[in-house]
Amino acid sequence: MNTSGPYAPAKRPAGAAGAAAVARPTVAIYQVEQILLGVRRQGRDVGAILRRSGIPPALLGSPLSRISQMQYAALMRTLRRVTRDELWGLCARPVPLGAFALGCRHLVNCATLGEALADGLRFWNLLIDDFSARLAVSGGVATIRLRETGVGTDPCLGYAQRVFLFMGLGLACWLVARRIPLLRVDYRESSADEGSDAYRLFQAPIRYGQAAHALAFDARWLELPVVQSRQSLGEFLRQAPATLVVRYRDGASVTERIRRLLRRRLDAEMPSLEEVGRALAMTPQTLRRRLRDEGQGFQALKDDLRRDAAIEYLARPDLTLVDVAGLLGFSEPSAFHRAFKRWTGAAPGEYRVARLVDVPGPGRPPD
Repeated sequence: MNTSGPYAPAKRPAGAAGAAAVARPTVAIYQVEQILLGVRRQGRDVGAILRRSGIPPALLGSPLSRISQMQYAALMRTLRRVTRDELWGLCARPVPLGAFALGCRHLVNCATLGEALADGLRFWNLLIDDFSARLAVSGGVATIRLRETGVGTDPCLGYAQRVFLFMGLGLACWLVARRIPLLRVDYRESSADEGSDAYRLFQAPIRYGQAAHALAFDARWLELPVVQSRQSLGEFLRQAPATLVVRYRDGASVTERIRRLLRRRLDAEMPSLEEVGRALAMTPQTLRRRLRDEGQGFQALKDDLRRDAAIEYLARPDLTLVDVAGLLGFSEPSAFHRAFKRWTGAAPGEYRVARLVDVPGPGRPPD
């Protein structure tokens, strides 16, 4: 093993026992900017909303910044309370609080996913004026397509439709307790916005510049039985919206398999492409191609994993910056500093100060 350079086998820092990061995929600051569009239009105090959610407002100033999934879920909950709206002020008419839970209570009584989707879309079409959703089946492909009722390109409405599709997919996966693989996702936007993470969110090819927002999957999944019940619904609602965001990822994808392998080596030099290929019984050429098909590169995947773990560690007041550098396999704290700034646009010390100052601690009420 090469022990020179910024990475080297690192001794676990004193006091860092049990500090291993899960390194969950993080959320681009772009998503935060988008979900805030409704409250910005309403003239609300965005800084206060972010602080109540444990998100440093200063991160909005860096387009490379990321936040944890739990921070993003907390932001959803805060926006819901502030706006009294299930879609956070993104649509012309608020969606009454409790609508999501009410719809779920009905859907767990459906026999199949097809029945649940048809009933669920009819329910939401009664609540949203700005667009309607329709399920259609043709040539063995099921498509959920959204149709705008108005004219124009309102960015709030565009994001509301993307969220509707993503949350609808998450709910469908929960109802049948398995991931539903998508064939494609259609966006009306002409091109990908930097930092949108659309491919990673849906884990499917994204087609831009389409006539309507839509997602498509094999129609045979409509026959799956609904396996959830009133009993499992309670826990699901207590964990939502985080459950919808993270639960049903494609664990069999090459990206996720590599992430699992690399997580075991965060505090040392990570394996090479050839070593990972041998572990997965693939040639380096096949591994590169499979990653490319999933919108990833090997070096970017390693950087993303360390970045995500760093964001988790920096939220830990019991770990010093030297500890964090060691836990991520950096032989020199200065090398970690440079890498983190390259990944996120912010120095780790700046991120940590903002994060720990703005996040309510145990027993401390939010602003």
